[in-house]
Formats: sequence, C-alpha cells, structure tokens
Amino acid sequence: MHQLMALIPRQIVRIIDYSVEILGKTAAWLAFMLVLLVCYNVLMRYAFNSSEVYLTELEWHVFSALFLLGAAYAFQKDRHVRVDVFYTRFSPKTKAVVNSLGTLIFLIPFCIIVIKTSADFAANSFSYQESSPDPAGLPARYLIKYVITFSFCLLLLQAVSVLIKSAYMLFNREEIGGKE
Repeated sequence: MHQLMALIPRQIVRIIDYSVEILGKTAAWLAFMLVLLVCYNVLMRYAFNSSEVYLTELEWHVFSALFLLGAAYAFQKDRHVRVDVFYTRFSPKTKAVVNSLGTLIFLIPFCIIVIKTSADFAANSFSYQESSPDPAGLPARYLIKYVITFSFCLLLLQAVSVLIKSAYMLFNREEIGGKE
C-alpha cells in the first residue's frame, strides 16, 4: 500500500509536466504564426498601402497567447525570472526549500487571484459577447480573456508539480520528474 501511495504523486507530476510540455511546445508555434502575421501586415501596409484592423488585433492576441501559454512551460523548464546569483550555489535541498516557499507564498496565491479575477472578467465579456470596438476588428474578444484564465490554471498546475518535486527532494532526498 505504501508503494502505491508513493506512485500517486509521481503520476500527478508526470501528467502535469506532460500536459504543460505539450501545450508549451504547441504555444511555441504561435511565434511562427506571429512572424508570418507581422510580415504580411508590414508587406500589405508598406508595399500596397493597405492595412486591416483585424490583422493588427490578431497580432496582439497571438502575442498575448504566446506569452500567457508559455509561462507554465518556462516555469517547468526553469527558465523563469529568479535571482540566480544565489540560487545556483544552493544545494538541491536548499533549492527545494526556496522553490517550496516561493511557490506557496507567492506563486499559488497570485495564480488564484488572477484565475478568480480573470474568470469573472472573461465571463462578463462573454455575457455581452464583447467584440472589438472597431467595426473592422475581431469578434469574440472574450476568447483571449479566457486564455488568461486558462494559462494561469496551467501555471497553478505546474506550481503543484514543483511542490511535489520539492517535497520529494526534502523528504526522500530524490528527484522525481524532470528538472524543476
């Protein structure tokens, strides 16, 4: 029974990490799409003196989705902002303590606040079918607002994964999953 209970956190970490990795790699393709959009928009504007408002708005939406959906992936791959001057010199156990405290004190509460407020924000936008104020703009502006909620849910799941990995390091002195 004890071995079964030890497998559950490992499975949770694998599922979260796999999901975040798939979504992060998929979101990376948004960068390619953004480059194509910008190039097309610039070509149309300067070569043909034509510009469409919806294309500019689409650039903003793709840019936003790219960074919002990439946040959990960056956290998973340890490519997020941190004061590495000290952190790199820490032992694995001290790193686990720092990761646990930072995740519990800062990241999880922040994610919960953003999820709650952005879900209300998106639901309100959906309730009146918000679209661009520009007649030639994009419809369904609420979709990008739901991306905020979804991306912070993904970041919260990755925070849970990091907490489990840190707990294993602190109490079992072993690493599970990938690099924190």
